[in-house]
Amino acid sequence: MRRNNKIVSIFFFLIFMALGHTQAQMFEVSLLTCGPGEELYSSFGHSAIRIRQTGSQGKDLVFNFGTFDFNTPNFYGKFATGKLNYMLSVSTYDQFVVEYYQDQREIREQVLDLSAEQKDFLLQHLEAQYDPARRYYKYDFFFNNCATKIRDAFEIAIGKQLIWNDPVNPEEKTFRNLIDEYVYPLPWADLGIDLALGAVIDRDATEREEQYLPDYMEQAFARATIEGDGPTRPLVKESRIVLEFPEKPSAPLNLINPYLIFWLVAVIYGVVTFLDKRKGKITSGLDVIFFGILGLLGFLIVFLWFFTDHSATKWNWNLLWAFPGHLILAIGLLRKNKAAWIGKYLLATLILAVLALLIWILGFQAFHPSLVPLFLVLILRANFLYYNLEQGKRTELAN
Repeated sequence: MRRNNKIVSIFFFLIFMALGHTQAQMFEVSLLTCGPGEELYSSFGHSAIRIRQTGSQGKDLVFNFGTFDFNTPNFYGKFATGKLNYMLSVSTYDQFVVEYYQDQREIREQVLDLSAEQKDFLLQHLEAQYDPARRYYKYDFFFNNCATKIRDAFEIAIGKQLIWNDPVNPEEKTFRNLIDEYVYPLPWADLGIDLALGAVIDRDATEREEQYLPDYMEQAFARATIEGDGPTRPLVKESRIVLEFPEKPSAPLNLINPYLIFWLVAVIYGVVTFLDKRKGKITSGLDVIFFGILGLLGFLIVFLWFFTDHSATKWNWNLLWAFPGHLILAIGLLRKNKAAWIGKYLLATLILAVLALLIWILGFQAFHPSLVPLFLVLILRANFLYYNLEQGKRTELAN
């Protein structure tokens, strides 16, 4: 498989080298914007560059910065830790369209009004980027992805003559708001993203930064102009629909979603707490499960924050309520004779949970809305356990 990939790469590299020596005015350069897919990895759409050589026998290639090699050693480990390199790949236009047709994903094309010199600069840049020594790059979802690499390529090719014409009073959106626009139909994925990504994405994104999303980059290209190279002209000369499909009907409400599940959990723990209070006992089994899960989640947050190269997982204040120490608490609750530190730990848990809520309310970091019932359970059970343990201590002292 790897040998075949190398043969394909060499084949396209030779074609590309041949293109570089052809007159630039014989090319039509386009930005391809692809619609979102149904899977999480394809939910945000995709961008690519099409370079079509005019004439019936001309080459028609697509340059794609959003690919990676599954044969990479320790692929999943590097993917999880943010160390996986993406690469620039080249395919024929027909191959590219067939792939998206099979996935029923639309493709829109913007033909760009570049001068011969600008096309030549673009070809030189892509040729340099496709060199095996430079083909791979460190991927970053927000700042160095399949869309931003394309934007950077055109800024290099056109230089200061490219004017983006950003809106004067744009709607302010954080990076998290922008993500939510695409993953809202996938509630579990939306929850996972909000749990994994920290406060660093809760700042307003600039118009340029919004271009990490293909749809937003398409809009930016539509507004852009080229100035200082003859008469001012729009960057986009023509817009085309390459693939279009009927709008899919909205998926029916999935009852297995975090909102319903977590409120159901809250009701169960509320009922158990009420019965425990009436009977004067503690159902510690449910607390072991609850705090054990929060502790495991806390270890995952710590791993993503401190032990990966992902820039967006830093300063994640979900750690205040999903703390690794909760796993130790769960183990401590299994013991019949509760250790003295458990009461103090529960008090600290209450304080941290309230602090997390303040961070959410004050806007330092947005937590997923479905977490509200889990916060209620955390505060309820921590308070109930702390009160009963303290009551038990006072009873022992009195005896």
